[in-house]
Amino acid sequence: MQRSYRCIGLSRAAYYRVPVSASEADQDVIKALNAPVGRHPRWGFWECFKALRRLGQLWNHKRVYRVYCTLRLNQKRRTKKRLPQRIKQPLLVPQQPNQTWSADFVSDALYAGRRFRTFNVSDDFNHECLAVEIDTSLTGTRLVRVFGRLRPERGLPNVLRADNGPEFLSGDFVAWAETNGMAIQYIQPGEPNQNAYIERFNRTYREELLSMYLFNNLSEVREATYWWRNDYNELRGAIKGQAPITLSIRRWKRSPTLLPAPPSLHVSLLPHENTPSKGQLYILHTFNLPVNTADLCALFLALLHPANSILNAKSKC
Repeated sequence: MQRSYRCIGLSRAAYYRVPVSASEADQDVIKALNAPVGRHPRWGFWECFKALRRLGQLWNHKRVYRVYCTLRLNQKRRTKKRLPQRIKQPLLVPQQPNQTWSADFVSDALYAGRRFRTFNVSDDFNHECLAVEIDTSLTGTRLVRVFGRLRPERGLPNVLRADNGPEFLSGDFVAWAETNGMAIQYIQPGEPNQNAYIERFNRTYREELLSMYLFNNLSEVREATYWWRNDYNELRGAIKGQAPITLSIRRWKRSPTLLPAPPSLHVSLLPHENTPSKGQLYILHTFNLPVNTADLCALFLALLHPANSILNAKSKC
């Protein structure tokens, strides 16, 4: 027998030893590990191992770690997001519209506690609010839709300044921006001051609207934002006491051939499909609303004349 053991490389004691399962052999270690894990579920391996040492247990850390992994007590580690190196660039002041836009997200909650987000876009030249998209979920595809609506009305910027959020890094949005000639300038991670224009707008939007009112649903948020955005672009003194729309029009008058035409107002009055013929109800559709409020009221009253049951009008600012 001894000669046979030597041939196969097996000791005589190992041949006669009764096999014991790993769970039975490590039963003491399992019981000792369950005590600190039960009291502190978020403790990692080394915290548990140090607790065992303080209790006088002298097991090797490799054995304890093997049992720790067998019991699937490993804590999920948050991996670091790998980003390409971002170069710090100065915050330049654009000399004309559509040269540089800024975009960012704002998060808030309804009265019932449901979270929602707003996607804000502004022009760095005159600090004009170009779009505020509101929903519970805003993906890269949704961003493409927002810029797709802005393109026929306002055009696209040469450069879009944004942070390193997953929406701006999504393949759909990056590919669409590259196809349409819009360069994306990413700021350095953890440096929101490099996107100061939109951060300042976010603060104003939160202080003057989101933090001032309680909203029951997204429709209320969208309606309040709609009217607040009109006042922000038409009445608020953005730069040297001048409203964003005023700055845009003055810049266009100085060099009309180099810049797109100023915003225009398109109004159409159509009878509502569910309204009886006796009492006609008109719906006002407006696009690019930056227009003097008095002019808008006068135009609206003129269009309400009985002869204008279906009328389309276009008025330049």
